[in-house]
Amino acid sequence: MPMNIAIDGPSGAGKSTLAKRLAKELGILYLDTGAMYRGIAYHVLKKGVDPADAEAVRPLLKGIDMRIEYDPSCGVQQIIINGENVTPFIREHRISFAASTVSKIPEVRLKLVELQRAVAAENDCVLDGRDIGSYVLPDADIKIYLDAKPEIRADRRFKELEEKGQLNGMTPGDVLADVNKRDYQDMHRDFAPLIVADGAKVVDTSGMNADEVVETIKDIIRECK
Repeated sequence: MPMNIAIDGPSGAGKSTLAKRLAKELGILYLDTGAMYRGIAYHVLKKGVDPADAEAVRPLLKGIDMRIEYDPSCGVQQIIINGENVTPFIREHRISFAASTVSKIPEVRLKLVELQRAVAAENDCVLDGRDIGSYVLPDADIKIYLDAKPEIRADRRFKELEEKGQLNGMTPGDVLADVNKRDYQDMHRDFAPLIVADGAKVVDTSGMNADEVVETIKDIIRECK
């Protein structure tokens, strides 16, 4: 049976950074589920549809053919929608909140969960997101919940956007407000909200660097084997 590692947590806790490094060091697949939701959000916005308008979003889902590919030259997951590689466009700030919004629609989650489970059933892999251990893979071998104080997560997000030149006039206060808004939205959605999954180990990354987080998770994996 494939080994699956589920990593959940709020925005800015360091899930993607950890998952990518962990997968690389363990020599297994990394499935960026958040990028999949961003791909849906990008497609919806491109069609001129409000991500919060479930009635308008649902009909679009039937016309979305999503494939997950991996670029061996850089190890980065590529999101292909209807033949278009949307990966270069899904990290914009506007896509981040749109992804959180569109993910509240049950039909969106069901469509992507089916694909995520299919990948996990055939591969040893690390998956990160908001509901991996609680809903997508409730029987995952290892469950981790990464957390950090909102102010720390907002500071990380601000620096990330600054480095990419994507602040668009946003202040640290704006980013913190956005983080808090997204936390509330993720934790209070009706379908598969962000929670600490049963059996998950909670790791607070507030005072830790990337190396320390990776080693902490490795220790947890060793303990669980």
